[in-house]
This record gives sequence, C-alpha cells and structure tokens, in this order.
Amino acid sequence: MEGIVDKVDPLDARQFAIVVKRLADSLSYGTDSSPFLGSGIEYVQSRQYEYGDPIRSIDWRVTARTGKLYVKEFETPKRLPCYLLVDTSASMMVSSRKQTKYRLALHIAGGLGFACLDRVSPVGVVGAGSRDFRIQPSLSRDLIMQWLVKLQRFRYDEGTTLGRRMAELVPSLNSRALIIILSDLHDKTALPALKRAAQAHDVVVVQLRDPAEHSLSGCGFVRAREAETGQHFVTHGGQDWLNPELISTELKRGGIDHLTLDTDQPFVHRLRHFFGSRGILTRGAR
Repeated sequence: MEGIVDKVDPLDARQFAIVVKRLADSLSYGTDSSPFLGSGIEYVQSRQYEYGDPIRSIDWRVTARTGKLYVKEFETPKRLPCYLLVDTSASMMVSSRKQTKYRLALHIAGGLGFACLDRVSPVGVVGAGSRDFRIQPSLSRDLIMQWLVKLQRFRYDEGTTLGRRMAELVPSLNSRALIIILSDLHDKTALPALKRAAQAHDVVVVQLRDPAEHSLSGCGFVRAREAETGQHFVTHGGQDWLNPELISTELKRGGIDHLTLDTDQPFVHRLRHFFGSRGILTRGAR
C-alpha cells in the first residue's frame, strides 16, 4: 500500500532489554515448581531388581507382596517447548494511550521467553500478521533478543492471521507444546483454531485490550474503521470480539486459560499470578 512504510518502536534497545529481563526475573522469582517444567519425575512401573540398581529405588510394597526385590521406574522429566504467537496486525498498533497493545505484547513475549529459558525450555515465536515470521524453538538468549528487535519493526497495513497461523503451526509439531497467544483476538477464525489446538497442546491466551475497546463493550451501534483494511463498518457493543467475558467462557470450554490485560493498567503482578497459579502448566508433557 503506497505511503505505508515500516515503523520502528522508539523504545531504546538497551532500555527495552532491561524492562524485558526485569519482567522475566519477576515471572521466574519463587517458581520452584516451574510452570515451564513438565510434570517432573513420575512413577511408570516396577520391575525386578537388577545388580547395580540403587537401593533407594526399591519398591517395598511390591517386594513385600511378591517376596522378590522390585525397583520403581520413573519417567524422565520433560520440558515443554514454548511457542509465542505474537499478533503483528494493524489493530494491535491502534491506541488511545501511549502504550499500544503491540508494545505490551512484545514486552510480555520477551519476559516469557527469558523466563522459559530460565527453566531450560526452548522458545520459538510465530508472527500472527501478514508477514511470514517464524523462529524455531531455541535455548539461545541472543536469538530471543534478535527476534524481539526484528519485531519492533511494524507496519500499519498488516492483516490478522491468527487463526491461519494456528492451523499451520499445530500439524508441524511432533510433540506436546506450550502455545502462548499474545493478541487482541480480532480474528473471528481464531477461537475455533485455538480450541482444536488445545486438544493436543497446552494453549494459553493473553488478550491485550485498549481502554477504548473496554468502553465499547455493552454499548449500542457504533460506526468504526477497520485498522487493517481501512474499511468502515457498523458494529455494536454486543459483538463477541468486544466482550472479554464471552471470549473467556468460550476459551474455558475448550480447556484454554485466558487473561485479559488493559494497556493502561499495571500488569506484571497479574501476569505473574496467572502463570504461577495455572495448574495446566505444571502438568507438562505426557
């Protein structure tokens, strides 16, 4: 589109790195039972004792019942790879405040990425906009900063492709993964795609919302302009994409945890509590 060029978030790279790592420290602090670690060492079965097996592994109940020495076998801890789906569409750039949904999404993506690495969980990222942006999971801190810097460049004409990116990502995964969505959920095809993904993976949605969107919920008919196409349309406050309660209900029905964050409100403590209390994250891979 003529006249639309790449923009760069004015936040200084060094300052951005500091705030991201500070968020990562906050998310990691006190999480001894890490939300990014799998289910831990789990009992699988008992087998007969073999020379060299550690004494502490003896299954005394089975040994007493059979009269023969048996030892317990445990499953090795599994760490889930984490995919961050960051919505890079134009609606994420529109803001009634200095803090945009997109800037907040990048801040959170960086914090979550480093927090995952603190628990030795590889991190990948997928852009949920028009551009093709995908980084395979890695344990490299430098790589996280590289893709964060790349994502600081944005355009005002990107359409949302969250539903399509989810549909593309899931078939490519060979094992169970943690998928975290950072989006305003303006893509109507996203909810069905998220529910399908949650059947095989741990899916979490962090929905970003501008205060102007919050004020529209429950209102009458309004005339608006779609950020990604420039087209004008008429909507009303009862639309699902304006109602976080309806969205949250639909996501919970699909087994997906959902958190809504407003760009004009403090978010670190809510984000930390959300991930720290999620039972689904501590179950890990099976």
